[in-house]
Amino acid sequence: MPDGRRPLVAANWKMNKTTAEAADFMERFVGSLGGLEDVDLVVCPPYTALATAVEWVARTPVRIAAQNMHFEESGAFTGEVSPSMLRDAGVEAVILGHSERRQHFGETDEALARKVPSALRAGLLPILCVGESEGQRDAGETEDVLAAQLDADLAGVEAADLGGVVVAYEPIWAIGTGRTATTEQAQQAIAFIRSRLAARDDEAAAAVRILYGGSMKPGNAAELIAQPDVDGGLVGGASLDPDDFLAICRAGVA
Repeated sequence: MPDGRRPLVAANWKMNKTTAEAADFMERFVGSLGGLEDVDLVVCPPYTALATAVEWVARTPVRIAAQNMHFEESGAFTGEVSPSMLRDAGVEAVILGHSERRQHFGETDEALARKVPSALRAGLLPILCVGESEGQRDAGETEDVLAAQLDADLAGVEAADLGGVVVAYEPIWAIGTGRTATTEQAQQAIAFIRSRLAARDDEAAAAVRILYGGSMKPGNAAELIAQPDVDGGLVGGASLDPDDFLAICRAGVA
């Protein structure tokens, strides 16, 4: 990883953990942060556990992220949460466009084109997820899909502001399918993402942190993060156990 891009590892708990379970995780996690001063750490609980997680990370470098948000500041949007509400709750980052949001809840590139700049305006760190399906990978459409998502989702972000966005590459075809993305495939896709961003602004693209989000585990994290364009991971299942997640975090500074 080039100088200037700090590794970042984020735990996406998805729809898991009660407040009590979140408190147990955070107690064990926060108590074991020694040696992790050179990696940015993010925990993404469900909405109901955000306040608990925020309390536990006070006076630590760990940041708390939400798993989604609306692009408007307020209004008649039942069931939604605004950027300012997240900031008010002590949240510092937000996952946007996760493949499960796109697949199960109809998240569109048009919505993301409004969400990403809205997050930036609110002072939130957006973690924008992009990635191709199994059918798209097999059809040789990976780069076309990534280009279309990046161009649409970041259309409202000024080129000079791209460095304030984190991008997570999710090879959907390698998540829960029995297929595994090789380290080379991960590096190739992430290098393409960086080159696509560089077409807008070379300097900003060099500063953007791009994470791997395809079933990162303690056993493969070090090799993946060692790739020249991989700056960390957006971790799903392996982030539910504090020991496993800590092992992945440590791989980011190995």
